[in-house]
Amino acid sequence: MDFFSSDLPSTSLKDSQMTEDLNHSPSRGKSSSNSMTDTGEQHTSSSIDDINRSAQELVIKINDSRTSDQKVFNSFQEKLLKKVTEMCQQMQEHMYNVYEENSNVMQVYLQELSDVLERCSQLNSELFNASQALESLRGGLAMNHASEP
Repeated sequence: MDFFSSDLPSTSLKDSQMTEDLNHSPSRGKSSSNSMTDTGEQHTSSSIDDINRSAQELVIKINDSRTSDQKVFNSFQEKLLKKVTEMCQQMQEHMYNVYEENSNVMQVYLQELSDVLERCSQLNSELFNASQALESLRGGLAMNHASEP
């Protein structure tokens, strides 16, 4: 066991006298309790400062996270608005294409209707002429019958 004690640093006579003086000093009670109170206050103050720093760091992290979340949301909103605008433009183009196709089909039907109405007008005119021709034939026959005794 001696080899352990030889490894330990030796204390000098001066160190042991200082320790003895502190232990027997009349102001030792006050100074010791004051240093204990100061140490406790320093430790408490240090702990409060550490907690305060940690709380401030957490608030900063939360605010940074909120800022980041807002940036992500704004980016999402911009992309969504862009996509919705693109989709609306595509729908509008499709709608105009459908309008154009419908217009072309209606134009064909309107042309056919116009042709039918024109043919009806011609037939009506021919019918009117035929009716007048029949009327004049009937009038000529009626006069012939009236002049015969």
